[in-house]
Amino acid sequence: MDDANPLSASLTLRRGVLARVSLDRVAMVEAIGELGSISAAAKQLGLSYKGAWDVVQALNNLFDTPLIEAAPGGRAGGTAAVTARGRAVVTAFRRVQQELDAALAKLDAELNGAPALDLFWSLGMRTSARNALRGVVSHVTPGAVNGEVTLTLADGVEITAILTRRSIEDLGLVVGKPAIALIKAGFVILAKGENLRTSARNQITGRVAHREDAAVNTEISLDIGGGKSLVASITLEGANALELTVGDAVTALVKAPHVILAVE
Repeated sequence: MDDANPLSASLTLRRGVLARVSLDRVAMVEAIGELGSISAAAKQLGLSYKGAWDVVQALNNLFDTPLIEAAPGGRAGGTAAVTARGRAVVTAFRRVQQELDAALAKLDAELNGAPALDLFWSLGMRTSARNALRGVVSHVTPGAVNGEVTLTLADGVEITAILTRRSIEDLGLVVGKPAIALIKAGFVILAKGENLRTSARNQITGRVAHREDAAVNTEISLDIGGGKSLVASITLEGANALELTVGDAVTALVKAPHVILAVE
């Protein structure tokens, strides 16, 4: 047995095939709880401010209630607090991690240096979709070939997807079933103003929580309520034309065929 390099593992808690909580995300929650700021937590963990925001948004989107409540203030400020739900998640994770460490120490001793990596497999799903929003099926409209499935993401926030009848059946999508909506950021169109007339099935209102400009494109993060966020990738020219700034009220337009649903 190699005492200098004991068997170790990085814990990721998940249900089904979608990752929920990993060590780096737990560390972010803990740092925010300690420092009361996303920017300060990012600095402590060696992350960019945008990277830290991505972690916070991903966690809040994938849980039924937010783990972190933040008041946007940009890189220079803003406050953040860990919710009771967030503290419970961290406590549960650390308890499981302790049990895993103890089990690995025992296994390492029993293997006596034998290769262990072949004994473990990690199944997961990776997706290029920027947005992964957890919700519950609230309505299903069947059709001969295609059907509509509506998810309730938060109070007053819904999103509808068009899927084939076969896909609806294979995924077991019925009212009350949890599901995750996957949406590429490039499929999200932003608009300002009222009384919009558009063919987009989904019109989700929100406020700009963060803006990240690049040479050609701009990434806009929207607070859509209930601790959920939606990210859009639009051209820099388009963002400037709309004069998008933090706090602005906007509407996100997403065509129903551009919404992919996944279940655990």
